[in-house]
This record gives sequence, structure tokens and C-alpha cells, in this order.
Amino acid sequence: MDNEIFESLELISRENGIPMEMLIDKIKQGVLKAVKREYPDCEEFARIDVDPDKRIFDVIFMRNVVDDEPTYINEINIDEARTIEPNCMVGDVIAYKMPTARFGRVAAQNAKQSIRHDIKEFEKNKLIAQFEGKENDIVSATVLRIEPNTGNATVLIDKNEIYFFKNEMIPGETLNVGDIVKVYVVGIFNRDRKPTVKISRTHKEFVKRLFELEIPEIYDGTVEVNAISREAGARTKIAVSSKDPNVDPVGACIGPKRSRISSIVNELNGEKIDIIVYDEDPAVFIAKALAPAEVLKVEIGEGEEKTCRVVVPNNQLSLAIGNKGQNAKLAARLTGYKIDINPEVAPPAENEEEPAEGAAAAEENAEI
Repeated sequence: MDNEIFESLELISRENGIPMEMLIDKIKQGVLKAVKREYPDCEEFARIDVDPDKRIFDVIFMRNVVDDEPTYINEINIDEARTIEPNCMVGDVIAYKMPTARFGRVAAQNAKQSIRHDIKEFEKNKLIAQFEGKENDIVSATVLRIEPNTGNATVLIDKNEIYFFKNEMIPGETLNVGDIVKVYVVGIFNRDRKPTVKISRTHKEFVKRLFELEIPEIYDGTVEVNAISREAGARTKIAVSSKDPNVDPVGACIGPKRSRISSIVNELNGEKIDIIVYDEDPAVFIAKALAPAEVLKVEIGEGEEKTCRVVVPNNQLSLAIGNKGQNAKLAARLTGYKIDINPEVAPPAENEEEPAEGAAAAEENAEI
């Protein structure tokens, strides 16, 4: 095996992070397979010596010295043996170097196939090991490439290139090559075959982790995130509570001069965030969840299905429902209740038909 092969092995080792010892072992296995193919019973006396530092590659047969014509491959005549070991005697065992050229091509092919398989296996195991501890957490990613047609990107995380789909980016944001962005590791999929890491900036847990990073009271458990709902790129509602009566959960999240919440909003590309104090009373919680709209009354429905009827001032109806029902949808997801939003005063009789259609639309948008 010439110097070029060793240089190739060193390159593979560096680029894939595979220990040289593992690659050498695969080379030995590949050569041994080639030797066995030609000499099926050679296993007991064949040895493969590979030393990348000294650039040594030898196929060694341990041969018994005999005084007549050799009968087996593991025998050698005394006269030939003394050209290798001048002082050897009949009955000795000497190391005989076989010509490597006869095994090189087949051995290299076997080794190449084995190494290719092992690189895939090694990369798979390395990827899983690196990201198992990062699942459901935030990591920093460097943008390497952006596909002009799809908007999908390739990012670098811990020396691993991870595919970042456009629909997992915050709507309206623009990423550029070289940008360093925070992403949420959703999980590792197809672990048994070709594992892939899914990352996201639209996941609602991404916002929760940002709050944990920016707000010490959440990180240390003083303030708890009880629920969260999100329309990525538009609005997030997050319900918080405090385990310490002296700590205002909303104030802790906003921070001095809005420094904490501003940092999170900037990371979310200007996404609006409603911070709501959680309440164990569903009626109170639902009323707060519909902020910024004012709520006059909440009636919790009977039965196992979580439903409620909410009454708001007539001039607050559109605000409670929100653009395309967004506020009502987020409140419903936050509280876990189907919300039927109604105006305080029914419309005049002469306009009954037209407003009734509007009320039906509001109900359709509000009930999630």
C-alpha cells in the first residue's frame, strides 16, 4: 500500500472525525479477506501489519522451515528461509513477507466498501450522540447556504450540516449566509436508517426556551410558564405564574425598561407577545387570554367537553376575535377551551339578518 493510500486515510479521518485506528482496522480486514480468498486456510498463520506513521503495509505469513519441497503455503524450504533469516534452522518459524501487489486491488476495494459503510454508521451514531442532549432545546446555527428557489437553508451546528426548511423559519424573516441564528431542536428522526435533525424557529417551544434564556426567574423556577400558544411571525400568547408572592411574573418577563421582552421580540423578528397571568379559575384565565379585548362575562359550559360562552362589549367584538380570528384561536389554544364570543347587546331587529351572519362568523373563528 503506497503513500497515497495513507494520505487518503488521513483525509477521511480528518473530514469525518473517524479515528485512524478504526480506518486501519478496516484496511486490515479488507486485505485479510483478499488473502483468505486466495489462501482459504491461512487464517492461523497470516498477519497484516499496517503502520500509518512509518508508512508500512505488510502481509506476513508465518512459515515453518522445512528441508525439502514445501507442501503447504505455511512452509518454506531451508535455503529460501536463510535468505530471510540466515541463522534459521529446520523446524523454526519465520516471518515471510508476501508480495502485497497481488492483494492490493482486491483488498483496496474490500476496504473501500467497508470504510464507506462504516463512515455512514459512524456519522449516524455521531449525529445522534451530538443531538440527543440538544432535543427540545435551543442551539446556535450558522447559515451556510440558502437555496434561491425554495428558500430552504443549510446551517452548521456543531460541525454538522443540518437542513433548515423554509416553513420552519419565521414568516417574513430573511436569513443571509453567515448569519448566526437561534433554532429549536425539535428532534431526531429516522434514527435506524438515515437520521435527520429537525430544527425550527416557528415551534411554540422555541418561544418558551427563549423566555428561559432571557428571564432568570423562569430559568430558576421562580416564575413558571403554564401555557403557550403561537402564530409564528404574528403573535404569541404566554401564560405565566409566580411561586414567590413578591415576584410579579409579568414584570419579570418584561424586565427593566422592557429590556428582556424586547430582546425576545427582536429574536422573533418583531412578533407580538401577550404576557398573561395564569389563573386556575378557567373563567378568569379565559378572560385574560382574550386580551387586549375587554371581557364582561365568561360562562363555562357543562359536561366533559371544555366549552365556554364569552360576552364582550359591542365595540370589542372585532378585537376579541382578532384579524382572521387570530386572537380567539390563540386564546382557545392557550386555555384549552372552545370559545364562543358574543356581543353584549344584540343588534336592532331591522338589521337582524346581516349582524347575525357576522356573529356566526365570529363564532366559527373563535371556536377552535
